[in-house]
Amino acid sequence: MIKQIKHIITYLALLFCMVPAYAQVKQPLTPDFKNFNKQLTKADITFTFPTGFKEIRPTSTDDYSFDYAIVAPEEDCEIWFQVRTQKENWASYLRAKNDKHITNPDSLYLETGLALANAFKSEHPPLTRNIPETILDRYNADLGKTFLVNLPDEQVTKHYKYAMVVVLQKNHTGSVLAVCFANELGPGFFRNLNKASSCLKFNPS
Repeated sequence: MIKQIKHIITYLALLFCMVPAYAQVKQPLTPDFKNFNKQLTKADITFTFPTGFKEIRPTSTDDYSFDYAIVAPEEDCEIWFQVRTQKENWASYLRAKNDKHITNPDSLYLETGLALANAFKSEHPPLTRNIPETILDRYNADLGKTFLVNLPDEQVTKHYKYAMVVVLQKNHTGSVLAVCFANELGPGFFRNLNKASSCLKFNPS
């Protein structure tokens, strides 16, 4: 079972980081998208709305908040996004750890991703994997991790069973978190991930 889960994590990470061919979709300038686009600009990130998906409102709690969210055509997979500049990450971390001296703000991506994965309050620790350098290059990112979480049955996460947390970091720039929610990790989920896998990337230096 553990071997199978590890294989799923690797496959999910690769799928999320594939570069599929799809046409760029013009997203209506809703208030949520306008605010999200401002955050993307500050973090030097480009977002391409994936074909077939539609905008939804993400859930926010005292433990986490998101900037934007989309849902798959069959409404069986949601992706929530959180984009932060390095300055914003640094300020948030210092507020939480104000008695600790940190010297490397570019390492905060791991802390940010793990904190979000743990915020979902699973009974089991998240299964963590590094994103290979060859895949990071496709996103103009320097560092990255994936965290697979078995979710408790809660309304705040819309009773989804799994969450795949992907965090990408570009040094001296910022980070992006994408959380993919699903009830099964079969072909349907993989197809939806593939459609959305390249919707967001850092701009080249």
